[in-house]
Amino acid sequence: MLRRLGRWWPCMMPLLVACGPVVSPPGQTPGRGTPTAEPAASAAAEAPPVASSPAGPAPTAAAPFTPVRVALDAGAMGTKVTIAAYTTPTLDEAALRPIITRALDEVRRLEALMTTWREDSELSRVNAAAGRAAVTVGPETLAVIDKSLWIAARSEGTFDITFDAMRGLWKFDEGAEDRVPARGDVERARKLIDWRSVTLDREASTVKLRRPGMRMSLGGIAKGYAVDAAARILGEGKVPAFFVQAGGDLYVRGTKPDGAPFKVGVRDPRGGPTDFFATLAVQDHAFSTAGDYERSFIQDGRRYHHIIDPRTGYPADACRSVTVWAPDAFTADAIDDAVFILGPEKGMALVESIDGVGAVIVDKINRVFVTRRLEGLVEVFRRPKDGI
Repeated sequence: MLRRLGRWWPCMMPLLVACGPVVSPPGQTPGRGTPTAEPAASAAAEAPPVASSPAGPAPTAAAPFTPVRVALDAGAMGTKVTIAAYTTPTLDEAALRPIITRALDEVRRLEALMTTWREDSELSRVNAAAGRAAVTVGPETLAVIDKSLWIAARSEGTFDITFDAMRGLWKFDEGAEDRVPARGDVERARKLIDWRSVTLDREASTVKLRRPGMRMSLGGIAKGYAVDAAARILGEGKVPAFFVQAGGDLYVRGTKPDGAPFKVGVRDPRGGPTDFFATLAVQDHAFSTAGDYERSFIQDGRRYHHIIDPRTGYPADACRSVTVWAPDAFTADAIDDAVFILGPEKGMALVESIDGVGAVIVDKINRVFVTRRLEGLVEVFRRPKDGI
């Protein structure tokens, strides 16, 4: 697939608005003010008076524990990354904040390996050697490329990491231009897009692009991998409940301090950043959304956007948005673009063929589709708005 042309993935959304999902903290509906923590109920029994003794006065009841939200917002991977958790009786803010910081550091470490905007990154070295030699990469980059080839094979090649041959034609990120490139230029670049020309040697941990001029970008999948990596750091730190969001990719672990599940809103493709047409309670799951609204322009009555169909070289037009629900962010991020390009019929079949995955799809004529695994879990409370 050819989504997110540019530095990493031009999908810079406001905090917790992804390209669709948002998390509602305790006591707060999506998009509203700062959450407030409710004190826990206390049932301390009163003791009768005790005569004075060498032990001193009777102890007083401990104050009820009040959880505190601890969050870190930062830029990474070309988008806004938010990591948030709540303190517990055994994990105070002084202990929690360094764990969150380590999780963000892991995201940035992975970015340095897989960005195409640094000549010394592993991915840039693979691109520089296209048509000439295999390049040794680390286990993380190898894993992301391997997963990319897996979803390419499952999706008729609609997810294709060799889309970076299109760089500079469609400009939706830095140096954005509301311009449709010449058809001849699109066709010449499109001939260099072919995921089957990526050679992966898992034993030697090498990657090769077979043809000169080919380029790869992991902008459509690496954020999900990084979100999961951050979640692992938090889990290793014994943080019981948290969420990690990087642009349109989100993972939620546990519940709010009051025991209620976090709620995720699915954005209306023709609404504002906090305008949702559906919600879903989520626990220990990930979401990733591909939408045609964050990086786009309208020309001659048609919307042009950053999700490019590698079969045509032009923006895919079967859907307006796709939100994928999966056990991990890596899988969700791998699937959403492919479903967007395939359209609702083939896209739903792809989703149903992968264990533990569900999706909410808004197609090009504004119909809403919910896959079988999310039936009864997603609340669709209105029709999305019309519009180009």
